Amino acid sequence: MKVEGSTEGEKRRAVRRELVRSGVKLRAKRRMRRRVQADSLNSVQRLFMACKKVFKGPGTVPEPSDVEMLQQLLDKMKPEDLGLSTDLLFFKSDNSSNGTPRITYTRIYQCNNFSMVIFFLPPRGVIPLHNHPGMTVFSKLLLGSMHIKSYDWIDPVQVPAGPNTPTQSNELRLVRKVEDSEFTAPCETSILYPTTGGNMHSFRAVSACAILDVLGPPYSMDEDRDCTYYQDYPYCYNNPNGASDLTSAQTDELGWLKEIEMPKDLKMDGIEYLGPPIIE
Repeated sequence: MKVEGSTEGEKRRAVRRELVRSGVKLRAKRRMRRRVQADSLNSVQRLFMACKKVFKGPGTVPEPSDVEMLQQLLDKMKPEDLGLSTDLLFFKSDNSSNGTPRITYTRIYQCNNFSMVIFFLPPRGVIPLHNHPGMTVFSKLLLGSMHIKSYDWIDPVQVPAGPNTPTQSNELRLVRKVEDSEFTAPCETSILYPTTGGNMHSFRAVSACAILDVLGPPYSMDEDRDCTYYQDYPYCYNNPNGASDLTSAQTDELGWLKEIEMPKDLKMDGIEYLGPPIIE
C-alpha cells in the first residue's frame, strides 16, 4: 500500500504538473490569438479607427498629438495596403495627346466628420489649384512622382509697405508660397490646416500617381465648404512698374490668387472602392 500510495502521489503530482503546463500553454495561446487579431486589422481599418478619434467635426482642428499619431499611421502605409500598383488601367492615359488626362478617384469612406479618398493621376494629370475651407487635410503619396504647389493667404500688413507696394483688389488676393516642389513615393505625409500649411494647393503628376487624401471635415456645399478654384500669378503681376520695396527673395515667396470657375478641362471619374473593407 505504501508503494501504491507513493505511486498515486506521483500520479497526482504528474497530473498537477501537466495541468500547470497545459494552463500556461492555454494562456499563451490566448495571448497569441489576441495578438494575431490585432495584427490582422488591415492598415485601412486602423486608419479609419484613428480618423474617428482624431476628427471631432466641423469647426474643429485636431490636437497636435492626434495629428502626429495620424501622420505616423499614414507614413507607414504602402500601395499594397490598398491593393494598388502602377499596372492598374486608370493609370494609363489614352488621351494624353488630347489635352489634360482624366483623373480617377475612389472614395474609401465619408461621414460628417471626415472622408478618405484616393486620387489616381496618369502622367501629366493635373488637379488644379483649389482650397480646403475650414479643413485639415492629410495627403499621402502612395505611388509615383508628383509636383505640388501650395499657398496660404497672407495679411497685407505682413508685407512691408512702401510707395511701390501693390495693393489687393477685389479680384486678386495676396498669398505666400508654402510649397513648390516635386515629391516621389515613398515620402512623408503632408498636412494642411484651415489657415496654414498650404491650404490652397495643386497636384501635377510627373509619372503615374496615387495619392490618399484624408479630409476633416469633408467638402459640403450645405455647410459652406464648397471647393473654390484659383489662378495664381507672380507678385510682379500686380506691380506693372516693376519697382518693388521688397527683396528678390521676398517677392519670390509672394504671389496673387484670382478666383476662377472650375477649369473646363478638369475631368474626374469616380469608381467603386474595391480595397480592404472597413468595418464600422
